[in-house]
Amino acid sequence: MSIWRLVFREILYRKTNFILGVFAVTVAAACVTAAICFLQRHDVRTEERAARQEAELHEKMAAMEDAYRKITKGLGFNVLVLPKEQNLSDLYAEDFASKEMPESYADKLGQAKLASINHILPLLQQKLKWPEQQRTVLLVGTRGEMATLDKNTKSALLKLVPAGSVVLGYELHRSLKLSVGDTITLLGREFKVARLHAERGSKDDITLWINLAEAQKLLGKEGRINAILALECNCASDRLARIRADIAAVLPETQVIEFGSQALARAEVRSRAASEARAAIQRERSARLQEREAREQLFAILVPLIVIACATWAGLLAWGNVRSRVREIGMLRALGVGGRRIQALMLCRAGLIGILGATAGHLIGWLGSWGFDAGSGTRLLFNAGLLGMVLGITPPFSALMSWVPAMLAAQQDPAEALRER
Repeated sequence: MSIWRLVFREILYRKTNFILGVFAVTVAAACVTAAICFLQRHDVRTEERAARQEAELHEKMAAMEDAYRKITKGLGFNVLVLPKEQNLSDLYAEDFASKEMPESYADKLGQAKLASINHILPLLQQKLKWPEQQRTVLLVGTRGEMATLDKNTKSALLKLVPAGSVVLGYELHRSLKLSVGDTITLLGREFKVARLHAERGSKDDITLWINLAEAQKLLGKEGRINAILALECNCASDRLARIRADIAAVLPETQVIEFGSQALARAEVRSRAASEARAAIQRERSARLQEREAREQLFAILVPLIVIACATWAGLLAWGNVRSRVREIGMLRALGVGGRRIQALMLCRAGLIGILGATAGHLIGWLGSWGFDAGSGTRLLFNAGLLGMVLGITPPFSALMSWVPAMLAAQQDPAEALRER
């Protein structure tokens, strides 16, 4: 009679012992599979959640930077391009540049599309006596801004003054009791009040803004400007050197100065937006890592305890099976069945228990992890590699637990075994 026939007959005769053995191995395999699947599922869902959250955080970061950009628009321009021969001491003393340059410089700078600056605005400024009101004012002629990067998305920092209109600083319209829609006379020409600025506490409070072409005509300086304002982009710490180099390459006959406080504030708020988004992403990653480590620690304690308990159980069942079959083993030995064949019978039975328990345990463990943590990534966790690993480890492990009882059964003396009652 073949070994496998003996194995199947023995299983049918002692079904309870065999079922309990399969159950013990199933529990151990299910626990190992469930722990691995649960951690794999956690990793898959974590990566998906991380990708979603990082995408959301990047969107929030972009929105935050845009909000900061809008907030810091109030800081105004922070780069001033002047004629090269302009003396800066005179500039600071008079509040306007006394030297001039062609208006075409602004067009040339805008067409260069430099990445380091944006919002280019040509100006013609001059402090003069307002003869009709007998007071000193700062006259500023402006025209529309030129956005060097994206004209469709960058809103103007300074609104265009339409021809025939004037924008008044706080001190002027307050003292003269002017309102929007009123008409004033400046150097013999009439202008309609288009806007009134709130108090700024600077020279803007005594400034009149009019259209650039009209200012050039009033001052007899057609086609001339004396300054170009620009907004620097969020460059590195050596931004001023880069801006100067970029502008010098386009307009070598100019010089560049930076309004330090505005530039610093603008850089700080944009850097803050970036750092806040990066910190949020890092906090989320740390939280996910801590969660996984906590689960690993839990499984590292529970799974070995369960496996050891199940292994002990399987070993005791194998031992009990041998002890209950002493007379049968003695009869087989008396009929000429060798010790190696008896040992092979026991080990084949244990291997079959391992195969059945591993298959059932893997399925139960996978279904258990899926039911407990259902979500994305489920298909990725049921793979042949994990099943192969369980099938490769569990049957030999089951046979190992039965090794000692099998050796004892193979070494029994037939005469002694037949005397057992």
